[in-house]
Amino acid sequence: MACVVDSDVVAVAGFRLCLNLAWGKFLYVDDLITDESARSQGYGKQLLDWLIAYANEHACQQIHLDSGVQRFAAHKFYLKNNLYISSHHFTLNLND
Repeated sequence: MACVVDSDVVAVAGFRLCLNLAWGKFLYVDDLITDESARSQGYGKQLLDWLIAYANEHACQQIHLDSGVQRFAAHKFYLKNNLYISSHHFTLNLND
């Protein structure tokens, strides 16, 4: 999904529908990106609202996304839009 202004993509969301034992059917947001020059103009909110509607239309029980711990502005946006921090995501690099 994308927001386009004057033929320029200003924001984009990449997502997938998933199913697992812990959460049932859910929508996972892989990417939610707004061009730096277009931030704070409502495009991220438009995409998030669209994602929520899409998840509801597809009988999802939740929406999930991961965000890097350093992305303070993104976290502020997510919290403002009723998402909450529900867990820590741990990784182990195997090829280092």
